[in-house]
Amino acid sequence: MKRIIALIFCFVFMCNIFVCAEKRIASECDISDIDVPLEASSNNAVIGQKLDIKAKSVILMEVNTGKILYEDNADEALPPASITKIMSLLLVMEAIDRGDFDLQTVISASEHACSMGGSQIWLEPGESMEVDSLLKAAVIASANDATVALGEAVAGSEEGFVALMNERAKELGMTNTNFVNCTGLDAEGHLTSAHDVAIMSCELIKHDLIKDYSTVWMDTLRNGESELVNTNKLVRFYEGTTGLKTGTTSTAGYCLSATAQRNGMELAAVVMGGDTSNDRFGGAKKLLDYGFANYIFSKVDANLDKDIVVEIDKGTEKKLSLDAKGTVNLLMKKNEAKEIIRKTVLNENVTAPIKKGDVLGEVEIYLGDEVVGSIPLTASKDIDKLSFLTTLGWILKGLFIL
Repeated sequence: MKRIIALIFCFVFMCNIFVCAEKRIASECDISDIDVPLEASSNNAVIGQKLDIKAKSVILMEVNTGKILYEDNADEALPPASITKIMSLLLVMEAIDRGDFDLQTVISASEHACSMGGSQIWLEPGESMEVDSLLKAAVIASANDATVALGEAVAGSEEGFVALMNERAKELGMTNTNFVNCTGLDAEGHLTSAHDVAIMSCELIKHDLIKDYSTVWMDTLRNGESELVNTNKLVRFYEGTTGLKTGTTSTAGYCLSATAQRNGMELAAVVMGGDTSNDRFGGAKKLLDYGFANYIFSKVDANLDKDIVVEIDKGTEKKLSLDAKGTVNLLMKKNEAKEIIRKTVLNENVTAPIKKGDVLGEVEIYLGDEVVGSIPLTASKDIDKLSFLTTLGWILKGLFIL
């Protein structure tokens, strides 16, 4: 009997080795249903209507303004699984922006990074890989070993990197977050909230570089030996998807931070604590549908249809034209688009000298009766103060002409 059991064990073990060696598919969870389209659902929910989403916590946030469009229990601290990596990836993006390293920088995997387990690309200690490849692995396949390797490149150690993650979380106003690791593996005290996840998701997705990875459905590493499959089904099945990150553990359940963009508006939908994979994808789809059905985003400019001129006191010129540069990010309900009003307000008693760029007024942007922003009106050029010699010169010039 023992011999039979041993033979069965060996057979199963060898089969597992064969499958891994043949396909080497890196994934954070079961991807057997990854090709199954999302269930069709109505997007007719109106503002104020409660959405039927099966999850512990959800939120929908507009990326540019950070305005919350929908939420349910969004501030409860919960285990986040691999959506933890949103903060990890944000720090990596910021390190690249600073010039600490670039996509071609080669990183050697440490023993610690290779010991992570869970979702991985099976890095070997000392194996070298470019940042570009490690980002593919971390974003597309949620590889824990690749994420730790990137974190060590930023901070020297995972512990140091986690400290930076918590510091950045405080800077962003994430009040219900405490990171213990950079991967999302279950750990005591490793918690965040849907609201906090939305905040860091909005910050990350503003880095265009991340979309080069978060919108990829399938890719490979090691000259095709390792296949990467994105576990975010929205990338394939939801129009306008820009990312961002799935997460699954036995403690956290099924989690997702999904970002999508349509008609210039980008939304972040977070679902935490779903019981099934369909709960998170279906929930995110309902949130995104709700946002796109009810809201629009616009960059409102000053829309000056004529030159704006201000009178100058004691200047070498009596009048000065003003420039209006910049826009106001405005998120509004679709039926409010016709309620945008602009009012020009100029400073009183403008006295020389004046430097180009000085603010001499503003265009106030109203949505109905509410001021929602303003655009500064600035001096188009320098105006010197009128001096005695200048005045005398004008007088003499006038006499000469006469």
